[in-house]
Amino acid sequence: MSDNSYLDMQLLRFTTAGSVDDGKSTLIGRLLFDSKSIFEDQLESVESSSSKRGLDHIDLALLTDGLKDEREQGITIDVAYRYFATPKRKFIIADTPGHIQYTRNMVTGASTANLALILLDARHGVVEQTCRHSFIASLLQIPHLVVCVNKMDLVDYSEERFNEIVAEYKEFASKLNVNDIRFVPISALHGDNVVNRSEHTDWYNGETLLHTLENIHIDSDQDHVNARFPVQTVIRPKNDAYHDYRGYAGRIAGGIYKPGDDVLVLPSGFSSKIKSIDTLDGPVDEAFSPMSVTITLEDDIDISRGDMIVRPNNQPEVSQDLDVMLCWLNNRPAQPRAKYIIRHTTNEARCMIKEVLYKVNINTLHRVEDDKNISMNDIVRVKLRSTKPLFIDEYNDNRNTGSIILVDESTNETVAAGMIRL
Repeated sequence: MSDNSYLDMQLLRFTTAGSVDDGKSTLIGRLLFDSKSIFEDQLESVESSSSKRGLDHIDLALLTDGLKDEREQGITIDVAYRYFATPKRKFIIADTPGHIQYTRNMVTGASTANLALILLDARHGVVEQTCRHSFIASLLQIPHLVVCVNKMDLVDYSEERFNEIVAEYKEFASKLNVNDIRFVPISALHGDNVVNRSEHTDWYNGETLLHTLENIHIDSDQDHVNARFPVQTVIRPKNDAYHDYRGYAGRIAGGIYKPGDDVLVLPSGFSSKIKSIDTLDGPVDEAFSPMSVTITLEDDIDISRGDMIVRPNNQPEVSQDLDVMLCWLNNRPAQPRAKYIIRHTTNEARCMIKEVLYKVNINTLHRVEDDKNISMNDIVRVKLRSTKPLFIDEYNDNRNTGSIILVDESTNETVAAGMIRL
């Protein structure tokens, strides 16, 4: 394929999740191997490592388990990102760990995903980690779930067993906020229904996993209704060719912008019209999420980083008090009434946790209201108070303007990621 066609291809981000030894890394290795996305030197290295471990086959999991501890223990610890492309689409894979103590890693890897692959072992069916990861995918509003029933070869490719698992998962998923769930019977080890259709599952009439990834509709996943443009920086070239140029650069977080549109600037409340929309390739007649552009206005308005350009008749909530579902990422517990830096789009302020409403028991989805301590991997609902107003949306409506992170002032560590509820 030509460079231009590759650059123009649509990008799908997806994450893998599942219990320990469900075969996540092997599945990704199989996807890369069967789609011919592995370099020869990579393959030689994996073949050598497999041979040293006394295996009579290539261990495709080694393509993603890059840390020494991962290879020695045969588990995934950190989030591994892999990139590959087919003639139809580009992909970024986040291979996330299955262990309970690495829940925060899954939240990190899944936060920008269009799709989640939930793996489960055909012998064990729906287990605790399946529920945990599915709930996190639902919490993060990942639009599409593909449930891969792996290791079908160990249950003799039984249609009856596959249907049992589908029914069991659907019963649990009825409690989740996910609209698009698909099921694929696979064997990552042998490649059944991963890239190529399996002759062992002639009873399965659905698509292979790769065909699903290549063709699933993701255009509507972005918010093209609510116009949100957080300003990242102000462009002032100060040369003869662009002597009076004043542009506001950033990535569109939602909606569609066109030259001539009436816009409103927050927090000042000043209004203007869009004069032009510029990109690296020149001016455009229309821009939408998630494009990175520079917008110029017809009026000179004092705008700086953290401000937001919106439509006058479609504005976000402006508030210093936030209701947030928080996933605690740090080893140190949250301190009562401690101060943190809150980062929201391109805006930054200081904040404190005013109140802990409840914890979520991820295994049962029940609320725990009598335990107010926040430790690593906990998912809690809290009230935050920031030192200045933020321009927010419900996370379910816009993942860009509905998410925040908290940063420790003293260490500059990201301690939590949150989803705003209105």
